[in-house]
Amino acid sequence: MAGGPVALLTPLKKHIYIYSPSGAVRDKAAFKRGIQRLLALGYEVEVDPDALASVQRFAGDDTTRLAAIHRAAASKADVALIARGGYGLTRILSGIRYSAVAKAIERGTKFVGISDFTAFQTAVLAKTGSVTWTGPALCEGFGVEGVPDDIMEACFQDMVAGQGEGVGWSLPKRDVTASELGSKPLRVKGGTLWGGNLTVLTCLLGTPYFPKVEGGILFLEDVGEHPYRIERMLTQLLHAGVLARQKAIVLGQFTEFQLTPHDRGFKLQSVVDWLRSSVKSPVLTRFPYGHVQTKVVFPFGMPTDLMVDERDALLYWG
Repeated sequence: MAGGPVALLTPLKKHIYIYSPSGAVRDKAAFKRGIQRLLALGYEVEVDPDALASVQRFAGDDTTRLAAIHRAAASKADVALIARGGYGLTRILSGIRYSAVAKAIERGTKFVGISDFTAFQTAVLAKTGSVTWTGPALCEGFGVEGVPDDIMEACFQDMVAGQGEGVGWSLPKRDVTASELGSKPLRVKGGTLWGGNLTVLTCLLGTPYFPKVEGGILFLEDVGEHPYRIERMLTQLLHAGVLARQKAIVLGQFTEFQLTPHDRGFKLQSVVDWLRSSVKSPVLTRFPYGHVQTKVVFPFGMPTDLMVDERDALLYWG
């Protein structure tokens, strides 16, 4: 796309700005479907002029993608939604004008994304303390063939309307037994909710873009990573003291990996069991978030309560 932003606007409706700070959009059909779905839901949709740019695997060169972030911050939109994740944000973190992003958030713009967007979220939290939102990207969330997931869509609409106050899910029986949660309800008050994609988060450790969260509620997810790689990254966070500083660890969906005969029974549950033996804080699983269609939408960097009563878990920020 060239020239000025492409605007598909209807007055007095919530305004969503679509931009591409990470990987290039290859699935143009999904991109178009996503825009049409947002329009059908009654939103204004403004598309960044470089949303479909492509240089190597990226949505434009570094300068182009930085400019897109700053246009999103200047758009005065209600929501700045990434087109897709992939890879690219970590290499441009030093060029982001964080004061501009913080001012946009203060004015009411909610920056929303997933996966590679973790780099932006952790950097914004570390540099400004501002709250962003963890949720879908345009293509994988709204651009799917057929009807987008109703839970994801409902959570997104609640977030846009400012009505979202919490998300709940059902824990597996193993969580209740392993964490001894069945004996009494668990209540964690005011823990900063943060985390995201485990690979992206771990690669920022030791940089100025890794927030020093004390007493947080750490949520994690990943895609395409074998359980031993997941354990290796968790071990790095453990040795760095990050896990010991959290009030709770919430594991989302870890998907699209393949076990091999060499594993000899080593699987994702093995990692969860090891993690529980290595930290004192409760470790909860099956959080409905990750590289899956059914995902909830929630704030990143906001004080949040975690409540567990038998198998019912609730994250509440309202």
